[in-house]
Amino acid sequence: MEALTNIAAMLSGKSIVVPNYQRAYSWETDLTDKSQKQVNTFLTDLQDYVNSKSSSPYYLGHFLLEERNTFEYGIIDGQQRLTTSVIFISALYRRLKEIKKTESIKDFDDDLYVAYCNTIKQGSSYRFSTVEYDNQMFRDYVIDQTLHDRNELDTISKERIANAFDFFCKKLADKSEDELLPFLEAISKASCTTHVVKDEIEAVQMFIFQNNRGKKPTKLEIIKAQFMYHIHLHTPFEERNIILSEITTRFEHIYRSITQIEDYIDEDNILNYTVKVYRNNLDDISSSNFVTENLAKADSISFVRDFTRFLASCFSQAATFLHQEKENAAYHALLVSADKAIMFPFIIKAMRNGMQQDGLNLLAKSLEQVFLRNRIIGTRANLLWRLNKCYQEMQSDAMTVFNHIKWMKTRNDWWGFWNNEELARCLNTGINHQTAKILLWKYENHLILNGKSGYTPIRYDSIETPHLEHIAPQTQNTEIDNGYCPYDEEFYNRYLECLGNYLLLSGLHNISLSNSRFQIKRESYTHLLQQLEVQRMTEHDLHWNKEKIQQRHSKIVDFLMQIL
Repeated sequence: MEALTNIAAMLSGKSIVVPNYQRAYSWETDLTDKSQKQVNTFLTDLQDYVNSKSSSPYYLGHFLLEERNTFEYGIIDGQQRLTTSVIFISALYRRLKEIKKTESIKDFDDDLYVAYCNTIKQGSSYRFSTVEYDNQMFRDYVIDQTLHDRNELDTISKERIANAFDFFCKKLADKSEDELLPFLEAISKASCTTHVVKDEIEAVQMFIFQNNRGKKPTKLEIIKAQFMYHIHLHTPFEERNIILSEITTRFEHIYRSITQIEDYIDEDNILNYTVKVYRNNLDDISSSNFVTENLAKADSISFVRDFTRFLASCFSQAATFLHQEKENAAYHALLVSADKAIMFPFIIKAMRNGMQQDGLNLLAKSLEQVFLRNRIIGTRANLLWRLNKCYQEMQSDAMTVFNHIKWMKTRNDWWGFWNNEELARCLNTGINHQTAKILLWKYENHLILNGKSGYTPIRYDSIETPHLEHIAPQTQNTEIDNGYCPYDEEFYNRYLECLGNYLLLSGLHNISLSNSRFQIKRESYTHLLQQLEVQRMTEHDLHWNKEKIQQRHSKIVDFLMQIL
């Protein structure tokens, strides 16, 4: 392949595949086209080029390829741009088929048909393939267009592929053939540079020092490249391929896990948590430094094999937890309240050690209690340091953590930062608004579980943009008979910013109420049970005063003291 080429020439040669140890499709699309995600920017840039009538070819960047065999290249760098280009070309041909009212590309004129064969598919031979676990969907949804049911998209990367294709189809839907052909020419003849290497050692070496045009490499990707490069340098030739195959297989598993969780948590965070679990220590250290230090040791290859095995397991456990969280109330409550840098190492270690489900639920509830206490009390004491010893001692039994946290809750000496007395004191003062929303969500589920309404507990993320409503507004309503008590010094100091005067609402609901008269606010309190509770409390007296605030506050605090 020539170093200076174009997209059509690059695709028309050997087939190009994304190796399974590379990440799956990661470019995002805003289907509303209101923000400039990577796919949106791709089309905008191409549109600007076509409109410019430039005589110079459109430049699509640099591609790093590995010559795998006589028939195939593996793409090491530039796969996101190339995948998006193929998706766009396929969407363009779909629109051309609609215009020409033909079922088959073979019915196109020779030039268009040849261009299709050179860039997309010739007979049964596909020019480009993505990672193995997404590839059949890529062919069915994008290339052959035989799949139309998005319910079958079981990974985030598949959704991203479908989103990009649907977006391009939508944007091309009103364009004529005369408008489409300049786009086809621009992308097919887009200039690019390539560098082909014949062995992986050169490829990964170059990857370490080369940035991706779309998304910069993550720490995980850089560490993967470091591992592979290190293996090339420090393993005997007869062992090299075996160890490389072992490592690439593990990264295949890692990237499969990432496709399940990347909407919820960043892969580099899981890498950091893995380092903590591997070291059996919650202390924060740089994952890059940790890897570099271990690669400098005499048994570095053993470390690479052991750590990648461990890393794949930790990603898998994180994916399992986040999947189960959708149905497990204890997991969900923990995730809402947690300091994730502490929580995930606990959960991952427990799951890796084979902790039973009852133990995992107890662990989740115990950790949630101390995380919420820490949020409420707001002490400067380091919770991580106070939990590190029981983390190190925890094996497959949650009782070590349960008993330690129980001890933390009842200590009455200088060490008792999170004890019951401090909790009660802080619950009766002003509380951080984000924390207050979580507490009121828990109170809502308490009302649901203890009521006879037939409701089921609600997830925190099911509340549309949860906002904290001040029933008596922060800005005093100055109307006559506004339904509120006088805003004296005692009210400001004791009642305005307390749980009894807080209410959980959806964002739009909160904005609409502002500092309205209480009678108007009350009429809108018709959704959550805590809103109906305020209605019942004021059924015979349409006023919201200190007594009612205190009554409701005491009820909420009593509940929280019982569960925390």
